[in-house]
Amino acid sequence: MTGIRVGERARRAGVSGTGPPPTEAAGTVAAVRCGGVVRRFGKVTAVDGLDLELVPGGPVALLGRNGAGKSTTLSLLLGLDRPDSGEVRVFGRAPGRAVREGLVGAMLQNTGAVSRVTVREVVSVAATAAPRPIAVGEAMELAGIAELGPRRVDRLSGGQQQRVRFALAVVGDPWLLVLDEPTATLDAAARRAFWASLRAFADRGRTVLFSTHYIEEADENAERIVVIDRGQVVADGSGAHIKRSVGGRLVSLDLTDTAPHHWARFPGVLSVSTRGGRLLLRSEDSDATVRALAAAGAVHGLEVAPARLEEAFLDLTEAESAPAEEGR
Repeated sequence: MTGIRVGERARRAGVSGTGPPPTEAAGTVAAVRCGGVVRRFGKVTAVDGLDLELVPGGPVALLGRNGAGKSTTLSLLLGLDRPDSGEVRVFGRAPGRAVREGLVGAMLQNTGAVSRVTVREVVSVAATAAPRPIAVGEAMELAGIAELGPRRVDRLSGGQQQRVRFALAVVGDPWLLVLDEPTATLDAAARRAFWASLRAFADRGRTVLFSTHYIEEADENAERIVVIDRGQVVADGSGAHIKRSVGGRLVSLDLTDTAPHHWARFPGVLSVSTRGGRLLLRSEDSDATVRALAAAGAVHGLEVAPARLEEAFLDLTEAESAPAEEGR
């Protein structure tokens, strides 16, 4: 699938997929800037002094446990909610103004299908409402729904409806695209196609911020990963940087009947977990751990690999559930 070509109406408006991002008198501004942002819901603090800045351009993943504050953060960026204190700016503007000016597009969870309207009709309506839209056909092609134009939206599968939402989000050619769990209802093949589309859009110099529970997808598709826990940023950088920051390599072997705490005493072991019949030991000195395992005997299926982002994520976030509800 090719990248988006700028639509005729966008060209007449002087918008280019490779042009500079929105500016103010002082020059290019951050795509997103959150300073000391706090948002409470009753006794629950969903966002607690959040500081975050995103430079224009590239895909950024927002990771966090259920209730960590991801959805609240996205709502604040979209102007759907307001902070109790602190400041949120999108390209130097209040979020609501940035949305009205067509600088922001969004694809959120749990948006219902429109009845008795075709795919092309609903994307066309969204294009009409946008200040600088791309061509409807281009948005549909990017979302992988070009062949679905005459179909009614309410008769599509869940995955197809999700791709329609993506077309609605990009038809306005936004400079910031916000996606909340975008691949949650897609099968493996559709997820691969979606990420190819997202990268093509980001390659135009656009900023794409997405939340996801698929941690390995974030590692594969984001240039930068922001991990939040209890409403605060606890890690920020590339996937490789975050994995290095928690240290260690992953030593795995076939699971035995031995209690997990037994393995925690081996040299270099930082943490112990199990998955799919395998014992996983994260070690700061994998050579020492392997030698000790070999000396202990009865070790089968031994493998050593770099620590995965999932292990780093679990290390960075607390085990117990946060008090805030997911969605906030």
